[in-house]
Amino acid sequence: MKPRNAKFAVGQIIQHNLFDYRGVIVDVDPVYLKDDAWYERMPRNRPPKDQPWYQILVDAGDGETYVAERNLCLDNSSRPVDNPRMEVYFHSFSDGRYLPKTTLH
Repeated sequence: MKPRNAKFAVGQIIQHNLFDYRGVIVDVDPVYLKDDAWYERMPRNRPPKDQPWYQILVDAGDGETYVAERNLCLDNSSRPVDNPRMEVYFHSFSDGRYLPKTTLH
């Protein structure tokens, strides 16, 4: 099966559909790229590996997570994300989106 084009991009703020947290995308993979052991630890409702997956800095904490596209939607609140690692990836926040320091993909 051919991977789909990613719906979201680096710097966009998202909302997780199932776990109700916000975050900002720091990397996009066209398909699942973590190891099988990590995938097997996920709940029974495992998202398909052949869709885009996103590395996300979680708002209101210092966490980072890896999420399948089907579990995400855009956050249109235009509120900034609070995570101490933001400055590693982004140089500014403008019009509800973060501008990356470098192009990751």
